[in-house]
This record gives sequence, C-alpha cells and structure tokens, in this order.
Amino acid sequence: MHNDLSQQAASRSYPRIVFMGTPEFAVASLDAILEAGYNVVGVVTAPDKPAGRGMQVAQSAVKKYAVARGLHVLQPEKLRDPAFLAELGSLRAGLQIVVAFRMLPEVVWSMPPMGTVNLHGSLLPQYRGAAPINWAVINGETLTGVTTFRLQHAIDTGGILLQESFSIADTDTAGDVHDRMMKIGADLLVKTIAGLAAGTLHEVAQQDSPELKHAPKIFTETCRIDWGRSTVEVYNLIRGLSPFPAAFTFLDGKMLKIFRGEKEFLGDVFPGGGPGKLHTDGKTFLRFSTVDGWIRVTELQLEGKKKMQIGDFLRGYRFR
Repeated sequence: MHNDLSQQAASRSYPRIVFMGTPEFAVASLDAILEAGYNVVGVVTAPDKPAGRGMQVAQSAVKKYAVARGLHVLQPEKLRDPAFLAELGSLRAGLQIVVAFRMLPEVVWSMPPMGTVNLHGSLLPQYRGAAPINWAVINGETLTGVTTFRLQHAIDTGGILLQESFSIADTDTAGDVHDRMMKIGADLLVKTIAGLAAGTLHEVAQQDSPELKHAPKIFTETCRIDWGRSTVEVYNLIRGLSPFPAAFTFLDGKMLKIFRGEKEFLGDVFPGGGPGKLHTDGKTFLRFSTVDGWIRVTELQLEGKKKMQIGDFLRGYRFR
C-alpha cells in the first residue's frame, strides 16, 4: 500500500507536514508517512530529559528516528513559547499530524490551513481520554480500533475522518493491543492524509450519548488489585495494565506486580480467609482467591527483584 501511495505522492502536490509525537508508538506513524512519500518538513517532540538509574540525558523515540532520517526537529519546553511558535510558523505546514503527544493550545493546532489531525487509540467517541488501550482491556472489550480526527477545543471530540476496528482476544494484554494498534494506526494515517490531499475525505461530527465509556489517566490506586471483585474483573485489570504500569498486590509486606495470570473456577471450594487469600504449593503455582474463583499468577515481579515466570520465582522465594 505504501508503494502505491508513494507513487501518488510523487505525481501530486501534497501538503507540507509537521509531525508531532514522542514515544515508540508514534515512530511507526512517522515512518509510514515518510515511506508513503509525504513531505515532512518538521518534527515536534518532547525535550531531552534525564532517565534511568544513571540519569543520563535521553532522547525520545521520535527524536532518535527523526535525527536518523535527517528531519528538522523542534523540542519546545512550552508550546506557547513565542520563539517556538515563530519557528513552527516558518515551516509553512499545510497539515499537522499528532500521535501520542501532549495537549496542544489552539494557537498551535489551528495554525495550518488543513488543520491538525490526531490519531486516537479507540473507536471514538468511545474511550476519549489519556489511556484508551488500557481501559478497553480493563473493561473486557472484545473490539477496539483507531480513529483519525481533526483537533478542536474539547479533548478527543473533533470531527472523525477515518476509523478501523480490530478484535481483542481474551488473552491479549494492553501491550499486545498497543503493538497491533501501532501498525494499524500508522496505515490509517497514511490513508487519511491521502484522502485529505485528494479532497475526498470529509469529517463526521461525533455523537455523544449516555452510554459512552471514558479513558482517564491511570493512577497508582487504579492499579491496586481488589480481590473482592470477580475473577473476570481482576483478570481483565491485570492484562489491561500489563506491561505498564502493572496491577499490583502485596506479598509479605512487599509490592507484588502481576503481569500475567490465568482464571480458575473451582466450584464452591475456596481456601479459608476470604478474597485475597494466597494459595501455593511452593513449587509450581501461586494463586489468590477472588469472590468467585482464583487468579493463578504466571508472570510477576516482587519489589526489588526482576520480572520472572512463576516457576523461577517460587524456586527462589521463601514465604514467611
């Protein structure tokens, strides 16, 4: 598909594009846009910042890619900085593309004649907000997708341009969905740019309803497992927060992150002590009781230790 669009780009006058994004998720979209032959005249990404144990200055994934491709990079501390706005305006972009970046002020998103297009990780208007992938999995959705839309004042409410849906398997984690969405979203952006350039794509207003589900930012308390919930609810929370930031509970007074688990329903036979009761043979399995079953832990990380499979963990751990 990208080769065909690249030939189209060479034969038509496509808009000058400024791309805005920061994490690895956005790199796939930037790469797809370039491979399709579009003219990316600038890339806006987060400033370099200290990271890791050594607090070495780290560049965003988008900056690393952009520098390797010889693209002009802008890294404003503040998006309303007059110097940044002047430099952005000097690029004379016809269209801006935003993927996994911060909130833009109107002075930025309204700058190009064709507006600013955002890629969102849900089938809007469902799951507006900062963490659409996580919440779709946490809520047990079996279908999600990606949406391209034009930015306007209210968050994630602009006119829809294109959408593409895909299935979520019962065993998928948020990380699995993220990786699949990264490629699907990149391809959808290329189709969106082509449609806008050709004048064949027109936005459709989002329709609000009381049934809309939201995707707010994930906080620490969101990640704490409530073993008083059903097995399915706890299972979905674990996979919806894996691999990051990870659902957690406590073991012998230390935080225990759970990245993967399995559902178990064994009739009315439960260990004593109620929800959250730990049950293990000390060698092959570790499980916690819920109100209607167990979660058998398969991948975990104890505070101060590395992530490991349950067998490796049990071989080296001594329960109090």
